[in-house]
Amino acid sequence: MKLPLSYYSNQDVLFLAQDLLGKILFTAIDHEVTAGIIVETEAYFGIQDKASHAYGGRRTDRTEPLYNHGGISYVYLCYGIHHLFNVVTSVEDEPHAVLIRAIEPLIGKEMMEHRRNMPASKAAISSGPGSLAKALGIDKSFNKKDLLGNEIWIEDHGIEYLQEEIVKTTRIGVEYAKEDALLPWRFFVKGNKYVSKPNKV
Repeated sequence: MKLPLSYYSNQDVLFLAQDLLGKILFTAIDHEVTAGIIVETEAYFGIQDKASHAYGGRRTDRTEPLYNHGGISYVYLCYGIHHLFNVVTSVEDEPHAVLIRAIEPLIGKEMMEHRRNMPASKAAISSGPGSLAKALGIDKSFNKKDLLGNEIWIEDHGIEYLQEEIVKTTRIGVEYAKEDALLPWRFFVKGNKYVSKPNKV
């Protein structure tokens, strides 16, 4: 059920960002398993993408995980408070990544409610990348984890969306990327309440 390494090796990050919609993101922390259906993503196109941390071939301790072969996690702290979880994709030295922006709670809802101090029926529990990370217990310790391992992984449960069910729009919070901020590289499931705002085109 876990996505194989070959899945993450795909060099088409725009395809993967859309294909990950409907896949199930799992974490296992102290024998507590939580999981949610991925309903919103953003693609980051490596060294050519002004919005990417690896733009221009930038390599630092922080960005080094992006240069690994696909199939590991890239987790970083945003605004000093939110941990954001990214799936590293493609082949070694081609630093593509998909930011997971929202999930629909599926497994371990009580633990998610405890972590977020709100009911799972409330969209805010896992709407937006910082919120979903808190709901799943993802912090900096999850950086550079093997997505084929037993701490964090993604499964295919056969949930698929038609193209007309997927909204393609501009990414959020990347105004610094100038013209690249206008690229329609954010993807979400139309009508799903857990999608972050704005959830319309």
